[in-house]
Amino acid sequence: MNDLFGAPLVVPETRNISELFSERARERPDQDAVRTVDGARVSFGELDRRASGLAGALAKRGLARGDRVCLFVRPGVELILIAHALLRLGAVPVLIDPGMGRRSLLAAVERMQPHALIGVPRAHVARLLFPAAFRSVRLAVTVGRSLGWGGPTLRALEREAPRSFATLAPEPGDEAAILFTSGSTGPPKGVVYTHGIFTAQTEALRQLYDLEPGAVDLACFPLFALFDHALGMTSVFAPLDPSSPATSDPAAIVAAADAHGATFSFGSPAIWRRVLAYLEAHDLRFRTLTRITIAGAPVPPSLTTALAARLAEGGAVHTPYGATEALPIASLASFETSLELRARIEGGEGTCVGRLAPGVRLRVIPITDEALEKLPPGLPQGSIGELVVAGPVVTPRYRADEAATRAAKAHDADGRSWHRMGDLGRIDEEGRVWFLGRKSHRLETHHGMLPPVGIENIFNVLEAVHRTALVGVGRRGAERCVLVVEAAPGVAARAAVEACWTLAATRTDLPEIVEVLAHPGFPVDVRHNAKIDRPELRLWAEARVL
Repeated sequence: MNDLFGAPLVVPETRNISELFSERARERPDQDAVRTVDGARVSFGELDRRASGLAGALAKRGLARGDRVCLFVRPGVELILIAHALLRLGAVPVLIDPGMGRRSLLAAVERMQPHALIGVPRAHVARLLFPAAFRSVRLAVTVGRSLGWGGPTLRALEREAPRSFATLAPEPGDEAAILFTSGSTGPPKGVVYTHGIFTAQTEALRQLYDLEPGAVDLACFPLFALFDHALGMTSVFAPLDPSSPATSDPAAIVAAADAHGATFSFGSPAIWRRVLAYLEAHDLRFRTLTRITIAGAPVPPSLTTALAARLAEGGAVHTPYGATEALPIASLASFETSLELRARIEGGEGTCVGRLAPGVRLRVIPITDEALEKLPPGLPQGSIGELVVAGPVVTPRYRADEAATRAAKAHDADGRSWHRMGDLGRIDEEGRVWFLGRKSHRLETHHGMLPPVGIENIFNVLEAVHRTALVGVGRRGAERCVLVVEAAPGVAARAAVEACWTLAATRTDLPEIVEVLAHPGFPVDVRHNAKIDRPELRLWAEARVL
C-alpha cells in the first residue's frame, strides 16, 4: 500500500472541548482566557461561569442538543463565550465566512437550516432582507443593540442566566460544530466536526507544537482560538480584519504581540509577509514570540527563514499542512529547512510540507477526478499522485451535501474512511511530504500532466517577482503554458516579465512557456488572502493569448 504514518497519537477519551476548558478554569481561574487590543479581557474563571450561565439561558429559550446555530460574531470575548455556551448545551455552532460573498453565504445558511441565529445587528438585517434563507430560525439573539427586530439580546440572556448548567457529555460521533470552507477551490461546504475530532485535533496540536498551559496566542486566525482554552492558553485577538488579512497593519500586530507577551501565533502568509517587511525595515525582533505557524497557501523558505531570525531567542516558524476537513496533516519547521532542502524547493521540485503529524496516515493514489467507492492501492514512493489521508483528526463528512461527501471521501478494504485532499503531491526518500498544487489546477498538455507549484517556485525567487501562477490555455489535453506574474512592490511590470523570460531561457528542464503576462494583482481567497484563484487567472490569460 506504500502508506506513510505519523508518530503515534494517543487520543484521550472523547470529551466536550468546553469541558476541557472548564478543567483549565478550575486549575487557573485567574489567568486571562481572552484579551482584545481595545482592553477587554476575561479570566478563565469568569468566562467559565458566564458560558455555563448562557448555556442555561439558551436552554430556557428552547435551544436543545443537536440544534444548529448560525454564529455571526466578530472575534473577541463574545465569540468565545457563545461558542462555549453552545458546546456545553450540545447545540452545534455553524461558522460561515461572511467574506465568501452574499450569494454563497445565503445559500450556505439555507442549506444548514439553522434553528437559531446569534449575531451582530448586521446579521439580523440580512435575516430581514433575505427571509427565505433564514426561514428555519426560531430563536434570534442580537450581540449588541437590537433595533426592533425581536428576540433577546446577548446582554439580556446573560442577566437571566442560571448559576450553573451541566455540560453535555457527548458521544464521539456527535456533531460539535460545522465549519465552512472558504470556497476558494470550489463551492463552500459545511465540514462536520464531531466531539471526537475536536478531542483528537486538540491533542495532536498540543503534541506537534508543544502547546502548554500559560502560553499566549496572538490569534491572527480566530477559529484557531477554539483550541486555546482547552489547552489552557490565553487568546489575544490581533488588531486585524479577519476577512482581509492582507490589509493588516504590521506595526499594530508587532505592538500587540510585545504588549501582551504573546508566545505563539497562527496566521496567513499574507500577514507575515507584511510583518517581516516591517521588522526588517525597522531592524526589530519580537520580544516574547517564539513560535509562529503559517498556513493557507504554500510558504517559501525565504519567508520562514527570515521570519525565524526575528523571533525571540530559540524561536521557530512552522508551516503546517492541512485543510478545514483534516488538520494537522504535516508540518515543517524553519530549523528543518536546510540549504539542500531549500535548493530543492526553489529548484522546482515543489513545496516540502514536512513530516506527518501525530496519528495521520497518508497515501498517494493515481490521479482521477471521479468519485471513488473504494480507495486504490498507493503509488510507489516518489510517484506524483493525489494525496489522501486518514486518522482521528480527519473529519467524516459534509453537512447536507452528499455529492460533495461522495467526491471527497473513500473507504479502503478495511472500511477505514479517507479524505481526498484535492492536492497533488509525493513522498520523498526521507519520508517527507511534498505539495505540487491543487488537483484541479493541473495542466494537461501534449506532453502529459503538469503540476504548477514546482515551476512557480523557480520564478518566485526572482527579486523582480512577488509571485507567479502557471496556467494552461486552450483545449484540455493540449493546453499551452502561460506564466502570469505579479511584480514585486516598486518594480515595473515590464521588468518582472523580462526577468521571467530571461530565467526561462536558461532552464532547459522547463516546459515550453508560450507567454509571460504581467497581472496588476492576483485574485486570492477571502479567508487567507493567499490562495491564488487560478481558474480566474486562466480565463484572464486566455482572453489575451487565444
